[in-house]
Amino acid sequence: MTSTPPDVTIKRALLSVSDKAGLIELGQALGSHGVELVSTGGTAKALREAGLDVKDISDLTGFPEMMDGRVKTLHPKVHGGLLAVRNNPDHVASMDAHEIGAIDLVVVNLYPFAATVAKGAEREEIIENIDIGGPSMVRSAAKNHESVAIVTDPADYARLIAEMAEKGGATSYDFRRMLAAKAYAATAAYDSMIASWFAFADQGVAFPETLAVSSTLGATLRYGENPHQSAALYLPTGPSANGIAQAKQIQGKELSYNNYNDADAALELVSEFRDGPPTVVIVKHANPCGVATGDTLIEAYEAALACDSVSAFGGIIAVNRPLDGPTAEAISTIFTEVVAAPDADEDAKAIFAKKKNLRLLLTGDLPDPARPGLQMKSIAGGMLVQSRDNGRITRDQLKVVTRREPSEQELKDCLFAWTVAKHVKSNAIVYARDGSTAGVGAGQMNRLESARIAAWKARDAAEKAGWSEPRTIGSAVASDAFFPFADGLLAAVEAGATAVIQPGGSIRDEEVIAAADEAGLAMVFTGMRHFRH
Repeated sequence: MTSTPPDVTIKRALLSVSDKAGLIELGQALGSHGVELVSTGGTAKALREAGLDVKDISDLTGFPEMMDGRVKTLHPKVHGGLLAVRNNPDHVASMDAHEIGAIDLVVVNLYPFAATVAKGAEREEIIENIDIGGPSMVRSAAKNHESVAIVTDPADYARLIAEMAEKGGATSYDFRRMLAAKAYAATAAYDSMIASWFAFADQGVAFPETLAVSSTLGATLRYGENPHQSAALYLPTGPSANGIAQAKQIQGKELSYNNYNDADAALELVSEFRDGPPTVVIVKHANPCGVATGDTLIEAYEAALACDSVSAFGGIIAVNRPLDGPTAEAISTIFTEVVAAPDADEDAKAIFAKKKNLRLLLTGDLPDPARPGLQMKSIAGGMLVQSRDNGRITRDQLKVVTRREPSEQELKDCLFAWTVAKHVKSNAIVYARDGSTAGVGAGQMNRLESARIAAWKARDAAEKAGWSEPRTIGSAVASDAFFPFADGLLAAVEAGATAVIQPGGSIRDEEVIAAADEAGLAMVFTGMRHFRH
């Protein structure tokens, strides 16, 4: 049975960091234990200015830093001191023969590659911020974690200081093993960012031969979609758009897996209207059940709620404006899981504070719906990857295919319904009138049933609201993909729709157009579909 390696007293430490946060405090702690400090460039300068005794790396290696700092730690006296197995006689003999001293601690964080890319630097500067010596030292130290401690995260400085205080200047094997795992994760993430930049930004490759993806743990969640599943939230390590994952939670219980999924669906849809009038989206099980615009947020909320007040119970709400008191008051009258908004005023926060379980998320700027990016879905034995569905249609791109052209209001309702349908699970049918959804049919195995369900929900909403007729009367209807038969279109006619927006492209388009003409409908083709499975 292999025994646990012993504690290792830190006698010599090599420090080389880009991020100087916490460096002086760490250097002082190491100095208090009598640790010899060896350092490079700016790190050595910062430590000396703090009054600490520091040896330059060139004093250790016998070679000066050269080639604009590209070559300074790539030397046998560095890597030999890191990789030598301390209880191997041959290794010890080599160290003695070549005057290589052991290094017991390495503190490294790497050149700021991601930050350099994010600020829009030129290619030459980006290349110069690819760290070579740093990752090499990290990997050497981590491989030999039986004897060497490697710290790559400034957040671990306090843990290192506490460990050494507890163990009289030494580190335990378990502590070094934990640090080694973090170190390899750090270099893997760093290399993945570089590989991604070369593939996507530098060479414009859509799907590289190797897709390197790295993320860091944001939170461990209570469970997944169901209680018997475990779950976690991971955040991208490189530059990315902010969204629900980066939102600031003001109050309420911790978010569940389903909360994140539904809130993301709501935010993605409301972001389609980020430059539009006040808009409210209500989502249930990742499908919108009510969407509306208005002159004020509260008007939009009331119209969205009226579309399907039953499904809204226990739902997720997203708005495209800072949340105000009157809207918060209206929302608080029914059970709501999550509310996401760019911001919220003090009245809204005070009202929601009375609802201890309601989660209020402040997102700041809404994400750009037209942004590029990749979507990934795991399947048995592999991963499906596609570009984001960032396709958008303007009215100039619409093709009128019926004898009757749509009116101005019908065009507005068509585009509104089309925007919502993009975010409804396929097969998707959305009726809309006057900037509000009238009925939503989602996720059915055929388009006819989606059309019927959406119409039925509109009739049910009218009955609950005491309206004389459902809002599908005089509405526009959007279909996320073409009508394969005229029956789905005829169901929309039966519901009272007067205008249709759909991709077109079916072998039966002429049959569907003829049915629309016979019913007196106006119909436009987008030439683009929005399946969302």
